[in-house]
Amino acid sequence: MNSISIQSYICVLFACAIPTMALAEQEATFESSNHESNKTLSTYAYDLIKPVPAQPYWTVQASVYTKHFRPDSKHNNNQDLIGLERHTENSYLLGGATFRNSYSQRSYYGYVGKRYAFSGTPFYSKLTAGLLYGYKDEYRDKIPLNRFEIAPAIIPSLGVKYRRVGAEVLLLGTAATMININFEL
Repeated sequence: MNSISIQSYICVLFACAIPTMALAEQEATFESSNHESNKTLSTYAYDLIKPVPAQPYWTVQASVYTKHFRPDSKHNNNQDLIGLERHTENSYLLGGATFRNSYSQRSYYGYVGKRYAFSGTPFYSKLTAGLLYGYKDEYRDKIPLNRFEIAPAIIPSLGVKYRRVGAEVLLLGTAATMININFEL
């Protein structure tokens, strides 16, 4: 199943729109309409990925719930995910996680990304991109671009944080959604 559905395009667009709206709210600059009309696509892209000052910290995370969109009796809904993430002073992040994939194979995800805080609220979003390893043998074709058992992955998420504890809802392509909890170290 290497085709990408319209649902996944909509989800990616939604995931990209939320950080853009949060960024616009954070900056809240009132520039002249002439200057706004001169903005290019590259200017908007830069605004989305530019560094934003933030407190650096580490988090440890674990999965608590997974729901496949098209359930199968072979699916594992208990991923046993454990991960470590480093958030930098400019709102970027990097991390790694190990988990049991949908077919109970030990898998790994190494990634980089960006965190978008919704100003004045405990809510945030993240967008990560990295490499996924672990879908092997007869399950190798269950994820796109997995020719050498290593595939690229992009994972958007929405989260909420209270003091040092947080919860996130992750969209795992067109396959599933997962809820993770995390603790700031």
